[in-house]
Order: sequence, then C-alpha cells, then structure tokens
Amino acid sequence: MQYKLEIQNLYKAFGDLQALKNVSIQLDRGKLLAVLGPSGCGKTTLLRSIAGFETPDQGTIKIDGQLMFGPNKRVKPEHRRIGYVPQDGVLFPHLSAAQNIAFGLSKSQRQSTRIDEMLELVGMAGLGNRMPHELSGGQQQRIALARALAPSPSLVLMDEPFSALDAGLRATLRQDVTTMLEQIGATAIIVTHDQEEALSMADLVAVMRHGECVQVDDPISLYKRPADMDVARFVGEATILQAPVINSAVHSPFGQLPLVNNDFSDCNDAYVMIRPEQFVIDQPTNQIQGKVVRTVFYGHDAIVCLKMDDTLGLDHNIHVRVSGSPQFTPGDTVGLKIDGEVMAYTPQMA
Repeated sequence: MQYKLEIQNLYKAFGDLQALKNVSIQLDRGKLLAVLGPSGCGKTTLLRSIAGFETPDQGTIKIDGQLMFGPNKRVKPEHRRIGYVPQDGVLFPHLSAAQNIAFGLSKSQRQSTRIDEMLELVGMAGLGNRMPHELSGGQQQRIALARALAPSPSLVLMDEPFSALDAGLRATLRQDVTTMLEQIGATAIIVTHDQEEALSMADLVAVMRHGECVQVDDPISLYKRPADMDVARFVGEATILQAPVINSAVHSPFGQLPLVNNDFSDCNDAYVMIRPEQFVIDQPTNQIQGKVVRTVFYGHDAIVCLKMDDTLGLDHNIHVRVSGSPQFTPGDTVGLKIDGEVMAYTPQMA
C-alpha cells in the first residue's frame, strides 16, 4: 500500500536541542492528520521539515511514494507540491483577495475559472476584490486556505491556523475547513495545541512530546486508550487513582472495574484512568461519597466538582461531567460510581 505521506525515523536538532527524535508517521490519501502537543514539542519543526523549509538531520520523507528527503536527497520546497497555511494567514497586504489566491497559479490557471471556484469553495464568492484590511480575521484565514488549495497541491499543511481567532469563530471555521477539505478529497496536516480542535477535525492524531511522537491513533482510540498517563492527562481531563493488583486484577476504590487493557500479571500496583463523563452521580448510600464544591455550567453540559473522602487517597477534587443543568448546591452529599471500561497503567507507564 502506498501512503500519501510516509515519514520514517526523522531526527532534527538545533544545537543541543533535539527538536525531533525518531518520528515516524504514515498518512493515507484524503485523510486529515492533527499533530497535537504543547509549545516546544516539535510540531512546527515537523511541519516545516515536511514542507522543505527545514532540513532534518536523519530519516526519510516520502510523498506519493516519491522521496522528498533522505540520504543524499532533498527536494526543494517549491517542487514538493505542498500548500502551506501559516499561523496568521499572512496575506499580501497590497493584493486583493483574488490576487492573493492567484499568486501561486500559472498564467493559464489565472485566466480560467479557478479563482472564482476557490472563492466559492471557501464561502467568499463575490468578495475577490476586497483588500486584506477589509476582511475579518476569519475571512483572511479562508483566503489563505484558498491560496494554498488553488494549485491543487499534493498535501496541505496548516500551522495553528485558528489560534488568533475568538472561540466561537474558531469552532465554526474549523468545521467549515474540514468540510472543504473533504469536498475536494485533500490530504492535510494541521498543527495544534488544542485538544478539542484535534479530536473534532482529524481522522488521525499524532501526539508529540519532547520531540517524540508518543502515540498516533484515531481520535476515539486516543481518548479512550491513551498510550500512557501523560497522554491521558493531555488529551482531555482525567482522574488517576492508584489501585493494588490482586491475582492479576486491578482493585480500585470503586471495586474491580472492567478494563480496556488487562495484562497486570507482573505488577503489584496499577493506576486507573477515569474520564469525567465516566463518573455517575447517584443517591448517597454506603458507596463512595463526595461533597459538592461547585457546579460549572457550560450550556450543553456541566462539570460538578466533588471533594472526596480519604478512602480514595486523592489530594485533589474529582470533576464529573453531566448533561443538562444539574441542580446541586455546594455542600450536598452525593454517591459516586463508574460507568464503562477504564484504562489502567503499570507504574512503568506512570
């Protein structure tokens, strides 16, 4: 099987800083990959290496089976057929929206209907004569995307394209961009530090940490089965409970829970990872109880913060995600149980 993008054992250092360490990723045609991680983890270096703006120290990069970088081989950026959308769009201020889109097109393409087609695709039909300063932030990002897509690139790279936008516009635009890319069957990579953005947009998510790609998975698998506890905490919210292992079974304070993974025959202790929506608030009985500290309402759901008793061995509160607008008063005592399978980790994965 030939991948649209294939990266093998990529390394890149800047002096003593190892920006990329043995990064390997494979991406199918027509798929969207989100590269997720905190600032300084190597996301942008990876993107710039794929584009050809940075030269790795070691490894290979193939696009459509063609070697772009490898031993004694480095294809120039302009010959890689890559569309690049930088973080703030960076439109040419002296060119209109249409002229910005036309910048990377051949003379014949400029004289065709290609520019109008791209304006239509990004929801900017009829606005081609607008200058960049006459466009909103979201409109400028749409034109930047249209400019990147206009030459029909083999691969589209986007470096945190929504980070400068307000939350409401960011959510709308990322859904629109996902739809646009699907319409034309584009293969794309988006770099982001926003977990919600990565999980909602991507077919595949690569989590980076200290230059390494620690997990590549589809969004559901990544959220439900993080590779280690650091990934679990980074991709969404998680409560971690220490629990003894007895006869290869993990015994949490909530009892013996069904596990996603079940090989704990060689350890005495484990750590159980529970997502906020897996906690279920119940009537207080002799089961595990907590006191309501506060409720934070988000509209479609809410987070109920509970202070637990000492039996859980927690030095922090538990957050429970519930739907609707729950009616809890600080100081209320509630019962708590777990719904569904949970992940557990050995001490080596802590």
